[in-house]
Amino acid sequence: MSWEEEIVLRDVSNAGIVVGDRIGRELAAQPDLEDALEASRYASHPYSTHPREWPPLVEVEDSWELPPVLIERYNAAGGEGTALCGIFPEIRRAWASVDNTLFLWRFDKWDGQCPEYNGEEQAICAVGLAKSKAGIFIEAIQYLLILATPVELILVGVCCSGGADGTDPYSEISLQPLPEYSIPSDGVTMTCIACTDKGRIFMAGRDGHIYELLYTTGSGWHKCCRKVCLTAGVGSLISRWIVPNMFKFGAVDPIVEMVVDNERQILYARTEEMKIQVYVLGLSGDGPLKKVAEERNLLNLKDPHYGSRQATASRAPRSAKPSIVCISPLSMLESKWLHLVAVLSDGRRMYFSTSSSSGNSGAIGGLGGFNNHHQRPSCLKVVTTRPSPPLGVSGGLSFGAISLAGRTQTEDLSLKVETAYYSAGTLVLSDSSPPTMSSLLIVSKDSSSQSSLSGSLGTSARSSRALRECVSSLPVEGRMLFVADVYPLPDTAAIVQSLYSEIEFCGFESSVKSCEMVSGKLWARGDLSTQHILPRRRIVVFSTMGMMEVVFNRPVDILRRLLESNSPRSILEDFFNRFGAGEAATMCLMLAARIVHTEHLITNLVAEKAAEAFEDPRIVGMPQLEGSSGLSNTRTAAGGFSMGQVVQESEPVFSGAHEGLCLCSSRLLLPLWEVPVMFIRGGTYDSAAENMVIACRFSAGAMQVLENKIRALEKFLRSRRNQRRGLYGSVADLGDLTGSILYGTGSELGASDRSMMRNLFGAYTRNSESNGGGTSNKRQRLPYSPTELAAMEVRAMECIRQLLLRSAEALFLLQLLCQHNVTRLLQGFDANLSQALIKLTFHQLVCSEEGDHLATRLIAALMEYYTGPDGRGTVDDISGRLREGCPSYFKESDYKFFLAVECLERAAVTLDPEERENLAREAFNFLSKVPESADLKTVCKRFEDLRFYEGVVRLPLQKAQTIDCAGDALNEQTDPAIREQAVTQREQCYEIVASALRSLKGESSQKEFGSPARPGAARSALDPVSRKKYICQIVQLGVQSPDRLFHEYLYKTLINLGLEDELLEYGGPDLVPFLQTAGREPVQEVRALSSVISASPQMGQSGSSIHSNQAKYFDLLARYYVLKRQHLLAAHVLLRLAERRSTDGGNTPTLEQRRQYLSNAVLQAKNASNHDGMISSGRGAFDSGLLDLLEGKLAVLQFQIKIKEELEAIASRIEARNGMPESVQNGLIPDSSSNTDANFSHALREKAKELSLELKSITQLYNEYAVPFELWEICLQMLYFANYSGDADSSIIGETWARLIDQALSRGGIAEACSVLKRVGSHIYPGDGAVLPLDTLCLHLEKAAQERLDSGVESIGDEDIARALLAACKGAAEPVLNAYDQLLSNGALLPSPNLRLRLLRSVLVILREWAMSVFAQRMGTSATGASLILGGAFSLEQTGVINQGIRDKITSAANRYMTEVRRLALPQSRTEAVYRGFRELEESLISSFTFDRF
Repeated sequence: MSWEEEIVLRDVSNAGIVVGDRIGRELAAQPDLEDALEASRYASHPYSTHPREWPPLVEVEDSWELPPVLIERYNAAGGEGTALCGIFPEIRRAWASVDNTLFLWRFDKWDGQCPEYNGEEQAICAVGLAKSKAGIFIEAIQYLLILATPVELILVGVCCSGGADGTDPYSEISLQPLPEYSIPSDGVTMTCIACTDKGRIFMAGRDGHIYELLYTTGSGWHKCCRKVCLTAGVGSLISRWIVPNMFKFGAVDPIVEMVVDNERQILYARTEEMKIQVYVLGLSGDGPLKKVAEERNLLNLKDPHYGSRQATASRAPRSAKPSIVCISPLSMLESKWLHLVAVLSDGRRMYFSTSSSSGNSGAIGGLGGFNNHHQRPSCLKVVTTRPSPPLGVSGGLSFGAISLAGRTQTEDLSLKVETAYYSAGTLVLSDSSPPTMSSLLIVSKDSSSQSSLSGSLGTSARSSRALRECVSSLPVEGRMLFVADVYPLPDTAAIVQSLYSEIEFCGFESSVKSCEMVSGKLWARGDLSTQHILPRRRIVVFSTMGMMEVVFNRPVDILRRLLESNSPRSILEDFFNRFGAGEAATMCLMLAARIVHTEHLITNLVAEKAAEAFEDPRIVGMPQLEGSSGLSNTRTAAGGFSMGQVVQESEPVFSGAHEGLCLCSSRLLLPLWEVPVMFIRGGTYDSAAENMVIACRFSAGAMQVLENKIRALEKFLRSRRNQRRGLYGSVADLGDLTGSILYGTGSELGASDRSMMRNLFGAYTRNSESNGGGTSNKRQRLPYSPTELAAMEVRAMECIRQLLLRSAEALFLLQLLCQHNVTRLLQGFDANLSQALIKLTFHQLVCSEEGDHLATRLIAALMEYYTGPDGRGTVDDISGRLREGCPSYFKESDYKFFLAVECLERAAVTLDPEERENLAREAFNFLSKVPESADLKTVCKRFEDLRFYEGVVRLPLQKAQTIDCAGDALNEQTDPAIREQAVTQREQCYEIVASALRSLKGESSQKEFGSPARPGAARSALDPVSRKKYICQIVQLGVQSPDRLFHEYLYKTLINLGLEDELLEYGGPDLVPFLQTAGREPVQEVRALSSVISASPQMGQSGSSIHSNQAKYFDLLARYYVLKRQHLLAAHVLLRLAERRSTDGGNTPTLEQRRQYLSNAVLQAKNASNHDGMISSGRGAFDSGLLDLLEGKLAVLQFQIKIKEELEAIASRIEARNGMPESVQNGLIPDSSSNTDANFSHALREKAKELSLELKSITQLYNEYAVPFELWEICLQMLYFANYSGDADSSIIGETWARLIDQALSRGGIAEACSVLKRVGSHIYPGDGAVLPLDTLCLHLEKAAQERLDSGVESIGDEDIARALLAACKGAAEPVLNAYDQLLSNGALLPSPNLRLRLLRSVLVILREWAMSVFAQRMGTSATGASLILGGAFSLEQTGVINQGIRDKITSAANRYMTEVRRLALPQSRTEAVYRGFRELEESLISSFTFDRF
C-alpha cells in the first residue's frame, strides 16, 4: 500500500469519532459502587482468586524492623507504659510513642534517622498531624504535630525539606517546638485526633465530646491557642465544672475513631459501643460542627437488600457478636450515593449513605449522581452489606467458587478480624481466626472483570457491572497495628492530578489539596484504565514485628513477568482469555511501546515478545465477518442476544489488536479529550475584563509525559508499518485500497464498536445510527474477503496512528505556548476569538478545522512574540522547534510566511530606502511561494506601509488563483452556488487592492484591518505627486494580470473612487468591453455596444432605456474614445447618452445636460470630418450625414428647452398673479377662477416636467406643446426649421403669423406686434412668401394701427410698421415695397381712403430708407451714416455715384405714388404732406441739389 506521512485531517477526524466513542463508553463502564454492589447480589462468584501459575498479585516488596531506639525504649518501659503507633502518609513517616516520647521515621525506606520528641513529662495519649494554616507560622513549618497528654495539648511544628538532589521532598524532617501553642486539657483525656485538609483540628475526649483546637498568631490578651467543646450543651458545661465526677452516674461512651470526608465536608465518629455519629462542617468545610445523625443499633439492622440471608462464608455461632473494626469514607470517585463503609470483625462490610434519596437509580458510571454533591447529609442509613471474604484462600478457593470441603459444621467459619484498613477499593484485613496463623487478607478489584462488558457473551448488563474482588493472603508475624497507602511521588502525583482532576471530578473543584491523595483516589478506578499513568500501588503495614511494604502487581506487570519468564504459550493464552483479546493486546502495546509506568526497565526481549503477541493472529485473532468464527462470539455488541429482531447482515469485526489500539489510545487521551485546553484563572469569561488571565488547563509536565507516551506508541506503530509486520505485511502489495476495497454497506447499527469502526471507511452514517439499530438494511451484497477485511483494519489503524501523531503535536504546541505565557500571547485576540479559544476542547484542537484555525492563530501570536518590534529572537529560533514538534500545525508554508513577516518587521524599522526595498522584495518572494497560507489583510497592510505596492497587488491575485484553481468563478457552466462562492472568495482577495487604493485616495475608513500599529511602520504623509504615482503603479500592475474578473473589480473600484483619469489612461485592452457591458442589472443580458459603434450605426437604438449606473460607464466610454481620438465613436456614445431614458428615475439627465451631450457630439462629429484619416468620399458623406443629424437634434432640443421655459414662465405668471402659494399658506379658500388658474398652472407644470424627462420629436413639440399652449413664435420657428413648404395648406403659415400678431397686439399693442415682427421675421428672412407673408402682415398691422388710431386706444407713429417690416426683411426694401404695391393696386382690399393714405405714408418711409441704404452701400457706410452725409452738402459728382437703375426705380415709384395720393378722396390738407414727400424724393434723385431736406 502507499502511505503518506502527512497527516490528513479527514482521517484524523474519523479516528477521533472512534476514539471519542470509546472514551465515552470507558467512562460509562465505570459503575457506581452502589450499582456494582447491587449487581453482585445476583452474582454467583463475588470473590475470585489469582491463578497460581501466574506471578502473584500481591507480594511483599520489602520489610524493615522497627527502629532500634524505639525497641530499646519500649523494652526499658517493661511493656507496661503507654504505647501508641500510626502512620502519617502526608510526610511519609511512621510514628510511635512510648510514654512521653514520640518517635518518627521513614516508613517507605530506612534511612537511619529516627528523631524523637519528649518535651513533656506526661504520657502521650493521642497524636495527630494537621496542615499548617497560612499566615500564622513561618513558611518552613508546613505541618503541625498535635500531642495530647492527660494534662495539656501541645502543638509542634514540622518542617520538611528535600535532600541534596532535590528529588525527594520528604528526605529530611525536623520538629520545631512552639511553647506558646500549648493549653491545658482541663482533665479531659483525648482518645483520637482527626484533621481536615484545611487544617482544622478535631479531638475526641474520653468524656464522649468532640473538641476543636483553635490557634492564631495571638496578640495582647488574646491567647494563641484555645480548645472549644463542640458537642456539649449549656447543662453539660455546668455539670462539668460544678458537679464532681464522683456524682456522675451516667455511663460515658467515648469516641474511639474519627475520620473526615474532605470531599463532602463530613466528620464521622465511632464510639466504643459501636455507635456512628455524623457531623457536617459546612459547605466549604470551615463552618461550625453540626450533628445530623447518630445510629446506635447498626449491627441489629437487617441488610435492606439481603434481608435475613447471609452468605455461607459469613455464618458464625450465635454467641459471637461482631463489632465494628474501622470506618472509612468513600470518595466521590467510588460512589456518589454511598458515603461510608464500616468493616466488621467477621469480615463483612456495611455501606452507609447520609442522603435520604433512594440511590443512584441505575445511572451508569455514577453520572446520574452529580447532584448529590450538593445535598446536605440528613441521616445515616445502611444501604447494603458485602459478605466477608472466604476462608482458605491459599488452598481451597478456586476461580469463582468457594470450596468448603473437609470442614465440619461445628467449625467456626467466620473471620476473626482484629484490624482493618480500607482505601480506594482495597480492603486489608488482619485475620487471626483458628486454626490458621495470623495473616493478611487483601481484597481488591478483580481487573479481569472490568473487561467483561465487551468481552463476554450473553452476560447481562447487571452481571457485567457486578463487583468482583480478588482475595489474596499474606502471612504476617505479629499483630497488624496500622496500614497506610504509599502515595506516588510528588512529581508523578502532580502529573496525575493535572490530567485527571477535571474529568474524574466531573467539573467540581475538589477540596483535597494534596496532589498525592488526589492521584491515590484514582486507584479506585481499577488498574486497567490507570496502569499507563499510575505506578504500582503500595501499602505499608505497621505490625508489632516491624514494617512491611506490600506491592500490588497490575495486569501489565503480570504480563511483563510472564514474558520475561518465557512462560508456556498456554499460560499466555489463558491471560488473553481471562482479560479479553482487546485488553491483553492493550497491555502488549504498552510494553512494546514502553509507555507503561513501571519501576523496572522493560527489556528489549520483553518489548519484542509483547509486539509479537500483539501481532499474533492466533492470540488476537483476525478481522472477519460477524459470526464467522469463535472469535467474533467473544466480541458481540453489548446486550447479548436480541430475540425477535431482524437478523442483520454480517458486519466486519476487527481483531483484538485493533481493539487494543483503540483502548490504549482512548485511555491515553481520556483525561484531555472533551476538556477545554484553556481556562480563566480564578474566574469566568468576561469580555470587558482587562486583567483576565487565560492559562493552559494542564501543566507542562503532565503534557510532556503524555506527549512522550503518545509519541512512543505512534513510533511503535510506524515502525511496524515500515517493517510490514502483522497485517501491514499482508496488504503491503495491494496498493492503496482505500478507494477500491472499502464498500459502503449502509447497515444500521447502534453506537457499537463495529459501526464506529466502519465510520473510518465511509460505510458509517450518522443518520442511520440515530435510529438506534431498530431496523436493518436487507440489501444483498457479497461478503468481504479476508484481504479486504485486513485492508480495512490496516486503514483504521493507520487513521488512529495519525490521530496519535496529531495529538502529540497538539500537546507539544500547548507546552510551547505555556512556556511563553499564554495570557501575554493572547493580548491581541479580540473577544470572539478569546471566547472561542476558551471553549476549544482538545478533541476540537486535534480533529476540527476550527481547532486548526485557532492553532494557526496561536502560532501567529507566538511568532509575533519573536518577530515583533520588541521581539526576543528570530523566526529560526522558534520555527525549528515548531517544525520538529508539530509539523501538521506549522507547515513549510507557515515557515516561509513567518520568514516573510520577519523581513517585513526589519524593513519597517530600516531607514535606508534601498535596504527597505530589498527586504520587502525578499518578503514578497517568500510569500509568492506560499500564497495560500498568507494572511493577506496583515501582510498587504505592511507592504502598503512600506510603499511596496507590487506585493499589495500580486499577492492577492496569486491567492485568488490558488483558492480557485479550477476557475469556477469564470466558468459559466459551473453550478451557480459554486460559482458564487468562488467569486466571493476571489473578491475577498481583490478587496485588499481596493483598500490600498482607498487609502491612497484618502477615503479609507477610520479603522482599517491589518496588523497593530507599529512605531516603525508608520507611513509618512504623501504629496499629491507621489500619491498619483502609487495609484498609477497599482493600476498598471493590476492591468498586467490576466485575471479578467479582477480587471472588472479594479475598474469598478477606480470609478467608485473617482479615479477615472487614471482608469482611462492606464486601462487595459478589455476596458472598452467592460465599459460597454458594465452597470447592467444582473438579470439583463450582457450585450455589446457594437451596434452603436459600428461603421453603420443603427440609430434606432437611440433613446433606449439606460440605467443611471450604466450611463456613468457610457460617459467614461465617450471620454475614452475622445482621449484615444476616436471621434466618431465618441459622437455615437454621446448621442446615446443625450437620448437615453432613465430606468430608475433617480438620476434623469436634465435638458441642459442633454444639450451638452449633443453639443459635444456635434463637436466630435466635426472633428471626425476634419480628421486626416477620414478622407474617403463615402466616409465623408456618412460623417456629413451624422453631423447634420446631430445638428438637427440639437436644434430640436433647443426648441424643447424654449417650450419648457415658456411653460414654466406662464405658470409662474399665473401663480404670481393669483398669489397661489400665499393663499395656500394662509389657509384661504380660492374662488372658482382661481381654481381654474390653479389647474391650468398645474397642467403647465406637468407638461414642463414631461419635457424634462426625455427628448421629444419636433412633431410632438409642435402638436402637443407649442400649439395647445399658443406658443406661436416657437411654432413659426419650428415651421421654418422644418422647411415647411405649405404646398397643401399654405394658409397655416399665414394663420400662425396672424395668431402671433394678434397675441402680440393683445399683450402690447402695435409696438409689441412690431417688436415680435422684427424678432421673428429676422430669423425667418430670407424666405419665400409662404414662409414670410409680407402682404398679409402689412395689411394686418396697418388695419390694426388705423383702427387703434381712429379709436384713440394707442398713439402710433407713421413709420413704426414700415420700419418693422424692413427689419423683418433685414433691411431689404424692395420686397416690402412690392407687398405694399400689391395691396395698393387692389382696391378691394383697401376700400377706406384713410387706410390707403396710411399705407402710402409707409411706402414713403420705405422708399426713403431704400434710397439711403443704396447710397450707404455705395459709400461703404451704414444707413445712419448715409443719412448724415445726405444731411450735408452733396455735389453732383457724389450723386452720380448712386446706381442709376435703382435711382430710376425709386424715382418712378415716387412719381406713381404722387399720383395715387392725388386720387384719394380726402382733403388736400391731409394728403399734402405725403404728396410733398414723394415729390421732394423724386426731385432729389433727378436734380443736383443736396439731400439736406431729408
